[in-house]
Amino acid sequence: MSPAAVGVIAALFLLVAMLYSSVGHAGASAYLGVMALYGLSPAVMKPTALALNVLVAIVATAKFYRAGRFSFELFWPFAITSIPAAFVGGALSLPTKWYDWLVGIVLLYAAVWMFRSARTAAKTLIHPPPLAAALIAGLLIGFLSGLTGVGGGIFLSPLLLMMGWAETRATSAVAAAFILVNSVAGLLGHVSSIRALPPSIPFWAIAVVIGGWVGAEYGSKRLATPALRQLLSLVLVVAGFKLILS
Repeated sequence: MSPAAVGVIAALFLLVAMLYSSVGHAGASAYLGVMALYGLSPAVMKPTALALNVLVAIVATAKFYRAGRFSFELFWPFAITSIPAAFVGGALSLPTKWYDWLVGIVLLYAAVWMFRSARTAAKTLIHPPPLAAALIAGLLIGFLSGLTGVGGGIFLSPLLLMMGWAETRATSAVAAAFILVNSVAGLLGHVSSIRALPPSIPFWAIAVVIGGWVGAEYGSKRLATPALRQLLSLVLVVAGFKLILS
């Protein structure tokens, strides 16, 4: 990969991390989208997305926790089943075409959620999730997270908001911590994949940490800009169709 391409990807990753971390996410779906546009292989995409996710999720979790948005009572029922499931998912490797289709569908789903969430107000009547529902949801989301290389926030956040289990900023705080534990578990499930990390990973890591810090600082105190989130959703659509149709 040329230095120019590495630099462009770093700039895109910085923007992605900034936008995603403002809503408590770490950006894996968009990292996968950018890498898909540049034709990186699944063997590189999955561990790279998870590794960058860990870095941004650490920053976002710390920011939202310090802002008093995090609820352990809401977090633990989802996390306790998602962690082992993400480990198992991370240990599995799909055939390239299957992986492209699955990630492409995940990207399209992420695009729809990102676009709609920028326009939809959260429910005002908040109630805790039933324990059984939280355990089952965590299990399913964790497995898909490890399998694809996303942290799971794009699935957990809409679930929490649509079911009225958390308000917007509490959702962001719980999603950040959820992404962190799932990304770590996914990487540990396939430690050998870390050898596939590209030489440019240090530059991209710096970019996402900077973007994650700026975005989480903003998002922990106020809501993200709807127009920017809608623009990002269009990028995910392009990348998703590229994977599915390639």
